[in-house]
Amino acid sequence: MPRLPGFAVTDHVFDVPLDHGDPSGPSIEVFARELADPARVGDRLPWLLFLQGGPGGKSPRPVRKGGWIEHALRTHRVLLLDQRGTGRSTPVTSRTAARMDATTLAAYLRHFRADAIVADCELIRARLCGDEPWETLGQSYGGFLTLSYLSLAPEGLRACHITGGLPGITATADEVYARLYPRVRAKTAEFYARYPKDRETMRRLADHLATHDVRLPDGDRLTPRRLRLLGFRFGMSDAFEHTHWLLDEAFDGTEVSDTFLLAALNATGFADRPLYAVLQECIYGQGTTPTAWAAHRAMAALPEFAEDADPLLFTGEMVYPWMFEDIRALRPFAGAAEILSTVDDWPMFYDPAKLAANTVPVAALVYHDDMYVDAGLSLATAASVGNLRTWVTNEAEHDGIHTDGEKFLTRLMDMTTSRV
Repeated sequence: MPRLPGFAVTDHVFDVPLDHGDPSGPSIEVFARELADPARVGDRLPWLLFLQGGPGGKSPRPVRKGGWIEHALRTHRVLLLDQRGTGRSTPVTSRTAARMDATTLAAYLRHFRADAIVADCELIRARLCGDEPWETLGQSYGGFLTLSYLSLAPEGLRACHITGGLPGITATADEVYARLYPRVRAKTAEFYARYPKDRETMRRLADHLATHDVRLPDGDRLTPRRLRLLGFRFGMSDAFEHTHWLLDEAFDGTEVSDTFLLAALNATGFADRPLYAVLQECIYGQGTTPTAWAAHRAMAALPEFAEDADPLLFTGEMVYPWMFEDIRALRPFAGAAEILSTVDDWPMFYDPAKLAANTVPVAALVYHDDMYVDAGLSLATAASVGNLRTWVTNEAEHDGIHTDGEKFLTRLMDMTTSRV
C-alpha cells in the first residue's frame, strides 16, 4: 500500500476487454487509486468515482490534503480512475503508436471513447461494490462521460455531480467549434486588455518565428501557428498570469530565450497526453457525420484568426491536422488521426429518451463564462435531462473544482440530496 500523507491509499489494477463487445478478445489494464480517510478505513462508506477531464487525461495525483478530495473523504471513499489509455492504464503513447500501422492504430483507438470508459467503470464497480451503485464527480470531459453513463448504465449510479461538463448531446463538431472560436477571440481580447504590451510581444514573436528557424528543446521547430497554442489554457483561472510572465521573458536580446522555448515545449508538446489531440474531435462524433477536422475548417472562414492578423489571436481547445506533422509526440498518430476524421459510423454517446426519463439525482455546475464548454449548449442539455439541477455561476473559471473545490462540491452534494 503506497504511503501518502493524510490518506489511506489502495492501488487497483483491473483487466478489462479492449472491446467490451468481444470479451474473449484482447484485454488491457485499467488502473484506479482508492483514497480514504485513515480514521475511517474500516467504515462502510459510499464510493465517489472521479471522472477526469480530457479526453486522454489521467486522474489527479494528490500531494496533500485539501480541496474537494478532503471534503469528499469525510463521507466517501474516492476512486481516482486513470481512464483507459492514460496514466497507468495501458497507456497510449508515441511508442505505442509507432508499433502499429495507421489502419491498425485507428481501429485500436476507436475503443478509447466514452462508451468503452463507461463499460470499464461498470466492470470496476461490480468488482469493488457488487450490486451497490456509486456516485460520480465528473470534471469537464468527465461530465460528458457522466451523460454517457446515464444513457448506457444508469443502474450503476446513485447520484452524479458535474463541474463544467454538460455537453450538447446533439451538437456536432461543427456546431461546437462555431461557438468556440468567438469565446477564444473574447478571451484573447481580455488578455490583451489586461496586458497591453503582450499584444506587441506576441506579434514580434510570430514575425520572428516566421523568418527564423527557431528550435524547441526536442528539435521541433517553433512556428507562429504552434505559438498560438499557448491559448489552450485561457479558460483556466491562472492562465492569463502564467502566459504574461512567460511572455515577459520571451526574448534574450534579439533571440527567443531558452526559458521561453522550454515552457513552450511543455505547453504544446503533448508528450504526456497524445490521446487528447487524437480524440478531441472524436468526442463529438456521433452517427454518420465525419468530424473532418472541424476546427481547421471553421478557422479557415475567420480572417481575424489569420497568422498575419494584428492582433494575433491565440487558439484554444482546437486540434489541427498540421499538429500531427509539426509536433514530435503526435507524428506517429498522423495516419490514424486522418482515418478517424473520416469515420461515418460512430456509435451514439447519448440516449435522449433515457436521459429525459432519468431518475438519478444529478447536480451540474455550469460556468457562465466557460471557454471550453459552451454554457448555452449546457443549459439546453440541462432542460432535456430528468432530475437534473443546475447551478450557473461566474465565480470561477473552468478549473473551479480544483481552485475552490470544497465550496463547489459541498453545494453540488447538497443539491443531489435536496438540502438546497
